[in-house]
Amino acid sequence: MASNSSDKVLRGSPGCTDVRANALRALAMDAVQAANSGHPGAPMGMAEMATALWADGVLRHDPAHPLWPDRDRFVLSNGHASMLLYALLHLSGYALPMDELQRFRQLHSLTPGHPEVDVTPGVETTTGPLGQGLANAVGMALAEQRLAREFNRPGHTLVDHRSYVFLGDGCLMEGISHEACSLAGVWGLNKLVALYDDNGISIDGAVQGWFRDDTPARFAAYGWQVIGPIDGHDVAAVGRALAQARASRDKPTLIVCRTTIGQGSPGRAGTAKAHGEPLGAEEIDKTRAAIGWPHAAFEIPQHVRAQWDATEAGRARHGEWTARMAAYRAAHPELAAEFERRMAGDLPGDFDARVQAAISARGSKPEAVATRKASQQALAALAPHLPELLGGSADLTGSNLTDFPGGVDRHISYGVREFAMAAIMNGVALHGGFIPYGGTFLTFSDYSRNAIRMAALMKRRVIHVFTHDSIGLGEDGPTHQSVEHVPSLRLIPNLDVWRPADGIETLVAWASALQRRDGPAVLALSRQVLPVAATPAQAQAIARGGYVLAEATGGAPRAVIIGTGSELQLALAAQALLAAQGVAVRVVSMPCTNVFDRQDAAYQASVLPRRLPAVAVEAAQPDFWRKYVGREGAVVGMPGFGESAPAAALYAHFGITAERVAEAVRQVLADS
Repeated sequence: MASNSSDKVLRGSPGCTDVRANALRALAMDAVQAANSGHPGAPMGMAEMATALWADGVLRHDPAHPLWPDRDRFVLSNGHASMLLYALLHLSGYALPMDELQRFRQLHSLTPGHPEVDVTPGVETTTGPLGQGLANAVGMALAEQRLAREFNRPGHTLVDHRSYVFLGDGCLMEGISHEACSLAGVWGLNKLVALYDDNGISIDGAVQGWFRDDTPARFAAYGWQVIGPIDGHDVAAVGRALAQARASRDKPTLIVCRTTIGQGSPGRAGTAKAHGEPLGAEEIDKTRAAIGWPHAAFEIPQHVRAQWDATEAGRARHGEWTARMAAYRAAHPELAAEFERRMAGDLPGDFDARVQAAISARGSKPEAVATRKASQQALAALAPHLPELLGGSADLTGSNLTDFPGGVDRHISYGVREFAMAAIMNGVALHGGFIPYGGTFLTFSDYSRNAIRMAALMKRRVIHVFTHDSIGLGEDGPTHQSVEHVPSLRLIPNLDVWRPADGIETLVAWASALQRRDGPAVLALSRQVLPVAATPAQAQAIARGGYVLAEATGGAPRAVIIGTGSELQLALAAQALLAAQGVAVRVVSMPCTNVFDRQDAAYQASVLPRRLPAVAVEAAQPDFWRKYVGREGAVVGMPGFGESAPAAALYAHFGITAERVAEAVRQVLADS
């Protein structure tokens, strides 16, 4: 039988008898009503599921110290049900007072419409785009598994926790759920436990019209342990299922919980109207009567609070781990120090020196290589000294060159699953202990784009290695040739997009991405070999995102040519052509516009003086560069899609040449 059946036998009991669960229901409907906005149905339907996990001592957490390393992780993948999580955190004893629940969805409250990490204490990840929280949980479980293998020692178990995730029909309809859960089964993530809120309702109504998957069979095929369907409104039944899940030694677990959306509401339960709008004052009164909850809005009796309070249990569990950590530190002091460094997100103390050594070595033997190869060489130089680097590729390792000598145990084959790879990396970064990076072709960043956006929103250090970054990849043609991708990625707030032009710029890009702790980075890299452009002496300037690569000769500069990535060589060649004609121009390399834009105004003006007209060249959609060249400047780029042909023929065909750049400079000078 498909889990999304119309059969009601296993759906929830007609009454709501657990007072702890009813406290969650009441807070959810009261907060949504006060905000006149939100989703009461899912929190009301999942109340008993949450009670079994949070109130019965299953979840290992400490409300006074939400970030202790060996806590269980809880992810609400169906993030529209955020009031469930806020009610859980408030009642359990986290620093989330009642007045914040009363300010649900209001400006600067700690209770935004969807859960946001680093905003609300106890929230592990930002969820809302359905399916991604589930993939984040896979990443968290992967990080736990690998940290345990790396740090646990006989008699000293330092890493031993689980990742629990609540999810709904929408999460399972999203394709990312297939990508991520397939990998979870392959990896045998036995400490991943997913509880499926199988209520058969989505925004448009009963899902039978568009979602008839046999979900238990689907997950069994992935290699998961599947429990249920069970009655999701039976706290004891959910508790028994959780115990069975914890006993798994080699498989992740899916618990299928049959529930009724809006459970307890006489007029809305089991209907799509319960999903995304307040119940209304009259229906709330009826619900209070139906579930036997006579208390006023936002009122939680003390005897109910006492049943939820997790402060003492949390303190005991955290304290037990602290004692284990002390014993571990005594037995393995170097490992303990390394674990603490990694979990703090600090780089090794000699990291800067190693970067400088790698740059000097590169400068002593200049080599023309594709920047994808330069990236692999950067990994070879840095990764052996950064055990926290956890890499991977979406079935393109030999093309992305994301592997490095001796790193086979730190490289993940994600298969052709770009979206899941990106979201799993977010989960790894959220968990801590690793810096994840992953590779695919730049044009396939479209598949993973929303997860990239989420990493930027969450300010997590995740590195995307995107190769084959332009028409320079050649014969594969326009389906694979990126035109709009780099400009569009540059528009994502808090995302650093690096498009280096040679080996030294690539090394600096890697170092900058690794040193940055408050956001992700993209490295857009070439397939084709590129000439040497920068010198080791320019490394500090490169790290500022844009710099003067080659000053004008034969007089003061009359114009600026801005180049980036594989087209920087065209800017230098155009400079030489113009110099032969008596026209002095400056060449500026702009490997990362995002970093350049964060520099002070004086530095920006020193690189791009306003008095000088500018021409930019990049084999990409040209409109982005107008912010630097203005309407009076010119951009040599790709306003349309590419063609299938060798790279050299394509550059000539589309007029992305040194001659065209030189001509554009002459034209802007004539017009100025």
